[in-house]
Amino acid sequence: MATFEERMATVQAAFEDYERNGSELFDVPREEHKAKVRHRALLLLDQRARSRHELQQRLLALEFDAALVDEVLDDLTKSKLLDDATFAKEWVRQRHERRGKSRTVLNRELITKGVPEHLRHEALDQIDQESEDALAWRLAQKKARSIKSIPTSRAEYDKNLRRILGVLARRGFQESAAFGIAKQSLEQRIEQLREQA
Repeated sequence: MATFEERMATVQAAFEDYERNGSELFDVPREEHKAKVRHRALLLLDQRARSRHELQQRLLALEFDAALVDEVLDDLTKSKLLDDATFAKEWVRQRHERRGKSRTVLNRELITKGVPEHLRHEALDQIDQESEDALAWRLAQKKARSIKSIPTSRAEYDKNLRRILGVLARRGFQESAAFGIAKQSLEQRIEQLREQA
């Protein structure tokens, strides 16, 4: 049986050989390159959540090797640091609640982020028609509250109506439904102004 010193000498020799020649099991130069890609990817993910496609495009724009980028993205996916389903659900939830975005706009945003169709639909299913309508009403009524006087002409009425419609259109609400909501919100605001007069 080898002594402790002999075993340590064997380990030391193996380590020195590994340092000089690398190993079949572990490609040191490749791992060093991957570490740079991984570091940049983690910095980007630290700023905010991203889809796989979005992160891939950012890393490729930094001129990292495409094969290394794919390997790092696979590693991040396996470790659950990169997950398009979770990303899409959170994107939809936050942008619908905080930014007042409709399903239509959110779907377009997820397409630009490279989220696959089945994951987009799954994420957008969080928003039902009732919540979409309630959001449109809140946005229209908020804009209507900015009207400070009763319109004195048809042109002024139409201008106010267009402003409310504009808010809804920018958020991606369908024109047919948006028109009815905008008109009712404007009428309610005019009624409030009459009561205050």
